[in-house]
Amino acid sequence: MPSALARPASTPPQELPVAPPVAKPTPASTLDAYVGDPNFMTSLARGLIVIQAFTQQHPQMTISQLSVKTGLSRAAVRRCLYTLTKLGFAGAEDGQRYGLRPRMLSLSHTYTTSSSLSTSAQPILERMSATFRESFSVATLDGDDIVYIARTQVSRVMAVDLHIGSRLPAYCTSMGRVLLAYLPTEQLEQYLSRVDLIPHTTRTITSVEKLRLALRNVRRLGYALVDQELEVGLRSLAVPVYAPSGRVVATVNLSGNAPRMPVYDMQTHFLAPLRNAASELSAFLR
Repeated sequence: MPSALARPASTPPQELPVAPPVAKPTPASTLDAYVGDPNFMTSLARGLIVIQAFTQQHPQMTISQLSVKTGLSRAAVRRCLYTLTKLGFAGAEDGQRYGLRPRMLSLSHTYTTSSSLSTSAQPILERMSATFRESFSVATLDGDDIVYIARTQVSRVMAVDLHIGSRLPAYCTSMGRVLLAYLPTEQLEQYLSRVDLIPHTTRTITSVEKLRLALRNVRRLGYALVDQELEVGLRSLAVPVYAPSGRVVATVNLSGNAPRMPVYDMQTHFLAPLRNAASELSAFLR
C-alpha cells in the first residue's frame, strides 16, 4: 500500500558552470596596452621581447620555444631573429637553436658608460671591497625585479653568478625591499596586487601582509636586512640612494655568507659604511 506521504521525486544535482582556464600572461600580451598608439613601434617591442627571453637558464632556444615563451607568433619570432642575426646581435650555429652574440654587450656597455649612477658607483664599490674584503652591489628597480648596475665580488656568496645586468626578484632581496619600500603608495599597491611570492627557501615571505609589514619596517629603520629568503646561507643588507628630489633611485648592498656574518655584525660593522657610500653616490647625482 503506498505511503500517505509521497516522497518527492529526487532531482539530479545541478552542475556548477566550470570557469574557463585563465590564460597566463605572456610578454607579448603586454603589448595590447599600446594598441592604437600611432607612435608605438610594435616591431621594435617584439624584438626586445625576443632578446629578453634568453636567460642564463635558457641561453639557446628554437623558434618554437621562443614563440611559446614570449607569446609571439612563430612568424614574428622568425622575423625578429632574422633581423638580429643580420645585425650581429644573435645567431644559430646549427641553424635551429638561436642565442645572443657578444655584440649584445655593446648595448649594456652603452648604458654603463652613459649612466652617471653606474659609472659613479663602480669605483665606490671597488674601494669598499678593497677595505672590507666583501662583495658590494648597486641596483635599481626595473618592473618587478632589481637590476644590478654596479658590482664587486670578492668571494662567491651565491649559487647564481651575479654580474652587471643580472636580475633578481624584488620581494625577497634586501635591495628589492629598499626600492619597494620607498615607492609611491599607488605603485606599491599595484606591485603587491600582481606579485607572485614564490618561496625560494623556507624563510621566504610569501604573504602580502607580511611583506607589507616588512616594507614598513624598512622605511622606519632606513635599511633592509634579508636573512636567507632568496638562498639558504645568503644574508644581505641594503640602504637607499636618494636623488636630489628626495626620491630613492637606487640601493647599495652588502651580501655575505650567513654563518660567517651574523646579523649583529652586519648591523654594527657595515650599516654606517653602506650609508656613507649611499650618501657619496647621491652627491654624484646633484
